[in-house]
Amino acid sequence: MALLQASRPKAPPPPPAPTARRRKLRRSFIGFAFMAPLLAVNILVIAVPATQSIWYSFTDWTGLGPADFTGLDNYRRLFGDPEFRNALWHNTLWTAFFLTVPMAMGLFGAFLLSRIKRFQMLFRVAYFIPYVVATVVSGSIWESLLSPDQGIGNGLADMGLPFLDDVNFLGDPDLALGTVAFVNTWQWWGFLVVIFLASMQAVNPSQYEAARLDGANLWQEFWHITLPAIRPTLMFLGLMTVIWSFLIFDYIYILTQGGPAGSTDVLGTLLYRTAFANQEAGYAASMGVVMGLISVIAVSGFLYLRRRGWDI
Repeated sequence: MALLQASRPKAPPPPPAPTARRRKLRRSFIGFAFMAPLLAVNILVIAVPATQSIWYSFTDWTGLGPADFTGLDNYRRLFGDPEFRNALWHNTLWTAFFLTVPMAMGLFGAFLLSRIKRFQMLFRVAYFIPYVVATVVSGSIWESLLSPDQGIGNGLADMGLPFLDDVNFLGDPDLALGTVAFVNTWQWWGFLVVIFLASMQAVNPSQYEAARLDGANLWQEFWHITLPAIRPTLMFLGLMTVIWSFLIFDYIYILTQGGPAGSTDVLGTLLYRTAFANQEAGYAASMGVVMGLISVIAVSGFLYLRRRGWDI
């Protein structure tokens, strides 16, 4: 028996178990392998053009041919350009408007919807439909509705209500920017309602029940329970509103193209006209760099507040 055991071949030793370090490296490699395609696309379509734009902002490039380095000439011209200051002012007004009116409408609409149980989905769909309509389609429809010849004003005049008959919403410099903002609000506020409503539905109902037992009214429930609970969503949408407001282009271009007399000109339309109509791509690139810096400042402020411990 002892002889048989001595002659039996020994089993090969089991492979060594991977160490914790090797397992961590493997997981990291798999993670980077999944991220690599997206990272490559972002480098190709964002990082490379952005780097080129920064370079061209220091040149006199026309959009074709070689570019000559001109230092800070474009930036000196930029801050002395009345058209740029006018467009920047309109973007500032646009941002202030969209941080207040549509946000307040979205909050109010979501809070009211959170209080009803029947037909809530119907209202949510109805409010959200304008957001999924293509901008060029809704812009063209509103352009027809606001036309002084065949729009709402003319239709009301035919019915004996001529109080809008002489109003040219998109042709009057005093009304044009507000009119375009109104059209954009019509599309935008439904999206805010749906996002705010989703956030409100995550609030613990027992907080409202306790508040009602203490005699709180509807406004006190909204101010002391709803708003603090949805503050991260509110702050995030505020941040995105600031960024999107300085990138606004589509509705302005479709409805007024920056006119009349520059009364609706924003940085996006001015940049487009400078680059493709005036063939001053280098100067337009400097405008794009300023627009990018504004977004960087907004995001940096948001991250700074988060690091300071703000619950946003």
